[in-house]
Order: sequence, then C-alpha cells, then structure tokens
Amino acid sequence: MTLSRRDFLKLGAIVTASAALSSCAPVYRKIAGSLPLLAWTPLSQFDFTALNRLTFGPRVEERARFVEIGLQAWVEEQLNFESINDFDCELQLAPFKTLKMEANELEGISNQLFDGYDRDSIPNELRQATLIRQIYSKRQLYEIMVEFWSDHFNIFIEKGNNFYLKTVDDREVIRKHAMGSFRDLVWASAHSPAMMIYLDNQANEKSAPNENYARELMELHTLGVDGGYTQEDVMELARCLTGWNVKDHFWLGDFVFKEDLHDTGTKKVLGMPIANAGIQEAEQIIEMLVTHPSTARFISTKLARRFIADEPPQEIIEKATQTFLDTKGDIKSVLRVILLNGLALAQPKYKRPANFILSSLRMLNVETDAVAINQYLIRMGQFYFNWPTPDGYPDTSEAWQGNLMPRWQFAFELIRNEIEDTKHDLSSLLDVSSTGILQDDVDSITSLLLGAPLDRLTRDGLIDSVRSAGATDEETLQIVAASLIASPAFQWR
Repeated sequence: MTLSRRDFLKLGAIVTASAALSSCAPVYRKIAGSLPLLAWTPLSQFDFTALNRLTFGPRVEERARFVEIGLQAWVEEQLNFESINDFDCELQLAPFKTLKMEANELEGISNQLFDGYDRDSIPNELRQATLIRQIYSKRQLYEIMVEFWSDHFNIFIEKGNNFYLKTVDDREVIRKHAMGSFRDLVWASAHSPAMMIYLDNQANEKSAPNENYARELMELHTLGVDGGYTQEDVMELARCLTGWNVKDHFWLGDFVFKEDLHDTGTKKVLGMPIANAGIQEAEQIIEMLVTHPSTARFISTKLARRFIADEPPQEIIEKATQTFLDTKGDIKSVLRVILLNGLALAQPKYKRPANFILSSLRMLNVETDAVAINQYLIRMGQFYFNWPTPDGYPDTSEAWQGNLMPRWQFAFELIRNEIEDTKHDLSSLLDVSSTGILQDDVDSITSLLLGAPLDRLTRDGLIDSVRSAGATDEETLQIVAASLIASPAFQWR
C-alpha cells in the first residue's frame, strides 16, 4: 500500500494528547489476560523518564536491567563504566584507524600519505565512531557525559588543523576525563592543541596578546559569565597564557610552550598577584579556577540542566555545588547527587536532534553503520563537532522546538527502511510477545516508544485510519511506529 507523507503526519498528530495522559499511569501490566509480560519490561512513568535521561533511549535489555536492580544500583553500575564489558561496540570501531593516531600521523593522512584515506576521512571517522558508540555502547551514562563535555569544551572541527587535531582532543581530553576529575579535564583541555587553535591562543604572544581563550576559559569552561571576573582579569590571564602554542615542525600538532613569546611581566588575576614563572603562571590560575565556588555552581547547574530540567531545582544545584567543592570536582560524586536526588524532580525536556535520532534507533533495535545518519543530523542542525561558536550546541528545549519536517521525514524513511545501511526488523522485535492480535501489538509498540499504551479509543482510531488506506496488519504496525516517532509525544523525554 502507499501512504502520502501528509497522511502519515496526520496520524502522528492523533497520538499526542492521549499519549501524554496515558503515560502518567504505570504500565506494569499483562497483555490479553494471562499472557506473558511484554518482551520489553514495562516501566513506571518515573523509570521510563529516568532511563530516557540516563541513556540515548533505553534498549530492551536496559529496561529489564533497570527494573531488576533499581535506580541507585543502575547508576552505580554505569558510573563504574570501566567494569562494563563493551567489547561488541569496540569491535565495530576496529576498522577506524584514525581514532588512535597521534597528531603528526593524522597530519600525514591529511596529505594523502595513507592509501584509501584523505583529509575528510579523519573527521568522518570521528563522527561515525561517536554515533556508533552512542547507539551500541553499554556504557550509556559515560557516552552521555562525553557528549556533555564535548559541548562544554566545544571545538569547531572545521577551523584550521582541527579537522585532525579534534580526534586527539576527543581521545585525550574528553573521553579520557569524562568521568574523572574536573580539574584534570580542564587541565587537559588547556593543553590541547585543538583548543589552542580553535580559540586562537597560538596567536597569543607578548607583543599582541589575544584574549579569546582566556575569556572562554573563565566564561564558558569554569566560572561562568556571572562568575565574578572582570575584563581586566581576562586581559591579565591572556598575558599569562602568552607562549602557549602548538608545534609546527617536529611532532607536528603537539602542545608546546614557547618561552620567547611569553610576557614576563607581573600580572594580577582575580586579586592574586602572579610573578614571572613561565608556563606555571597560567597553570596556577587554572588550579584556582577549577576549585572556585563559582565554577562549582556553574558546572553543577549545567549538569542539572542536562539531566533534570531546563530550569533545574535550586535544592539540587545547591547539593551538587557543595559536593563539587567537598570532592574537589569529582565528576562521579556530583553526578551521583544530581541523578539520585534530582531525577524524581525531572521535567520534560525537548529532545535535541541527536537524541531524537538515537532514541529511535536504540528503542527499535536498529542495525546501522551510522554513515547515512549524519545527513539527518545536518538537516536537523546538530552535525557533530560543527557548532562554530565556543558555547556548544544548546541544551534547552526552546532552542530546538522548530524545524520539525526533517524529524518527520526521518521517522517515515526509518520505518520504511529507506535509510542506507540502516535497517530495523519490527516484526521480529514484536514476535517475541505477539498475541497475534493487532490491537495488542499496537499497545506493545506504543509502550516501547512512549512508555505506556494509548487509550483504547485513540488506539483503535489510529488503527482504523491506517487500515482504511488498505494496509495489512504488518504495514499497519510499521505505519503506527513511524507515526509514534513523528508524534509530538516522542519529541520529549
């Protein structure tokens, strides 16, 4: 049968009001009386919301594990990410040679010194690897934190040599320290050639100080825009950072301190006099910034915004801030407070494009090499590592509540298996617990995607609308699934 995009979008609109009401009720239920539980563990509204914040969309096995051990144990398991066997995901990354290369090796690729590789191969592999990890990794909380810090320490991959330096930054800065110490994370970022290039610190020398990195180090990376620093502090920190640079000859692309470019005069930053000490001048300021109370509040607020609400509860921010200070910026400790104390207070957040796509793929157990997915991220406005300004991709609902057509097109093409090298098997996913009754199967797929079934009248109206176009039962299930993904209800988590 054929179904126009216009008809398809009408079906998506049918879903929303009922779904929002039905999802308030727990769905610990059985289908058709004495039949077994759904193949995917039914979740309460809280559990469904929590898993949508703690994963890029809960897979069947993650739902079952969450119900089995509960929120606290699940969070602890995810915080201890290195103990989670992720071999299957890592195996998919084995062909990507650039991920483990050093900067000088990557620069060689950019000059076509490796067969089968060119300049675009490096950022393309990084983007593809990022998506594969987010889709298939069992270390979901870790991958969410990698995404969070990638936004916080945003680097535009298209600026200068960052088309290859960002690969090193991703490995040695973001992924290495995503769940460790905030101090170590800032320290690594400050010594990152990619960050130096992106924020022009390689052009920061004593005869012509450049303030770009100094400003963003305080405004976006540590204290926050209202963190208590002044323009004078920015100028003085920029002087301390003169000579922080990137090698352009041997070991091309590595960090280097060029003492001959450094301003040797006395400086004063945030009231602290800084005597001439070369590279140690800026390093001692970094040590001060990462433990500053304004930094603790700024980072705690951003984390609470990511996991809880656009306007997170003040009591959670206060607890997280104090934990940050008490633990000297231990990221796991701060996360533990936000997740265990804050998820019960979570408010709806509109899915960013990547989260919308990833949740669709993960919930439907889609198989993909992720290459074609990038085209949808481009259309929706979240092409990885391509945000030009240093504030990173926005993390509020308002920023993304538009440009819906690419989302609807994605849902339509995903369910029709029209995305290259990206396939779902909805029938097999449902066959595990199918009763053979279409209404039950629609309840099943709705519970999977929205957390609860639609009310009976809405469900039956949706089925009748599809079948009136001549759809078989299998086609009806596919169209319903696409309609659910396109519906306003699925755009929120």
